[in-house]
Amino acid sequence: MKHVLQQRMIDIVERCMDMTIATIRFDGSPQATVVSFVHDGLLLYFGCGAGSEKATNIARDQRVSVAMTAPYENWLEIKGLSMAATAKEVVSPSELTQVGRIMVQRFPQISAIQPSEAAPVKLFRVRPTIISVLDYSLGFGHTDLVKIEADDIAETLDSMRHHWLVGTSAAS
Repeated sequence: MKHVLQQRMIDIVERCMDMTIATIRFDGSPQATVVSFVHDGLLLYFGCGAGSEKATNIARDQRVSVAMTAPYENWLEIKGLSMAATAKEVVSPSELTQVGRIMVQRFPQISAIQPSEAAPVKLFRVRPTIISVLDYSLGFGHTDLVKIEADDIAETLDSMRHHWLVGTSAAS
């Protein structure tokens, strides 16, 4: 059953171009923003301004929530994900390079942006810990709640094992 849900999650992620990410402000209130993202299996990546509220909030508290819904024609086709996750800045040069390749593949327009035009950015890896899989095709309001372990992340990675994760838990 878990492998079927994993594939359903990946299918939904692949159909979504944007996600809403909620971080925790300094006063404890939520701050939600829509961002474009890329993924490697169930690991999500997004970039934002280095001095943005998102970046500042994540530096203080890595807990985030994410929501995404795939395009649909009517309510009986709604499929989406809602997740509890942790976000960490990507600092490994090899991971930055790999994620950069994924970003250019998914968003080719990135190649046209000149470095002098771009404001300083940070790249973040979002690692889900709990995912609610919404699938109305299985019944109106149908959801499955899945706890995501390190092995689940590893099973969904395109390369199955990244060198920047070797020696660490994919739970990071």
